[in-house]
Amino acid sequence: MLDDPATNKEYASIAGDAAFVNLALKFAYGADADMEKLAGVQSLSGTGACRIGGHFFSQFLPGDEKKIIYVPSPTWGNHIGIFNKCGLEVRRYRYYDASTNGLDYDGMVEDLSDAPEGSVILLHACAHNPTGCDPSLDQWKSISDLMKTKSHHVFFDSAYQGFASGDAEADAAALRLFVAEGHNVALAQSFAKNFGLYGERCGTFSLLCNNADEKEKVMSQLKLIIRPMYSSPPIHGSSIVRTVLSGDELKDQYYEECAHMANRIKSMRNLLVDKLKEAGSTHDWSHVTEQIGMFAFTGMNSDMCDELTSEYAIFLTRDGRISLAGLNDNNVEYVAKAIHSVTDGKSITTSS
Repeated sequence: MLDDPATNKEYASIAGDAAFVNLALKFAYGADADMEKLAGVQSLSGTGACRIGGHFFSQFLPGDEKKIIYVPSPTWGNHIGIFNKCGLEVRRYRYYDASTNGLDYDGMVEDLSDAPEGSVILLHACAHNPTGCDPSLDQWKSISDLMKTKSHHVFFDSAYQGFASGDAEADAAALRLFVAEGHNVALAQSFAKNFGLYGERCGTFSLLCNNADEKEKVMSQLKLIIRPMYSSPPIHGSSIVRTVLSGDELKDQYYEECAHMANRIKSMRNLLVDKLKEAGSTHDWSHVTEQIGMFAFTGMNSDMCDELTSEYAIFLTRDGRISLAGLNDNNVEYVAKAIHSVTDGKSITTSS
């Protein structure tokens, strides 16, 4: 980037850096994605992508009544505020079963079946935040079939591609399955975590259209949404992603380093559970090793979390989610002993 004489600090277009958007969408949808049907714009990371998508659905879904979007329970906390501000009615579908510390697949299917036909359904593409529980590929296939039956609008939020399993291609499996099944999916894509570009606000929003003509019409409307909202996106982060994904050498290095980071987090999952057992915990912590991504949804209630913070200076969200990226060989034993101290003799399979 430093050696590129064409590098400048001029405004990007309303839709952003077209070369970046093209590479980003192929990163998500696959190298063989039909770009003639993909309407895509650069966004202010995943938050901005969700806002653009929410605004689009609020404005263009058919019907005069308030439009409905279903989000998993639980979900990333900002989803609620974003979609409310877009004018959507936010409802929840069951996703996590606190009694098993696992996916509530049956509850999820029942709620999506009961949702009004043509609702927008938000799905986490991989490494569900905050639980780390993802459906299996067979379950995703059944969910896809259900969505077709109900004519639901599929809206994927992808914040952890490559950082979940360590394999960016594998982490895109659910999205690509839905595309192969014929869904006109929407996608909010973030490069904050998987590229370490938190402060650069780098992402995309895209919508798979039926043809090139429809794509152009959608692009026009997306630009009309963006122009009064923030006019144009920042360019530095997108330039980094574009540079990395443009050539095999840097791209291969990225894939290798991303896998290394994901594998380190996996090793911390296993080590944390081992250290909990060594500390004397008799709880079943297998859900921690079965989950995926940066976080572990431990099952600890808010009182336990408060005690961890006040007595042990361990900081976590009060729903029991811990960041595994903050663990290392030097502190994991201390954390395990502290968790054992606050959970010993108490349930970790009921929420407060």
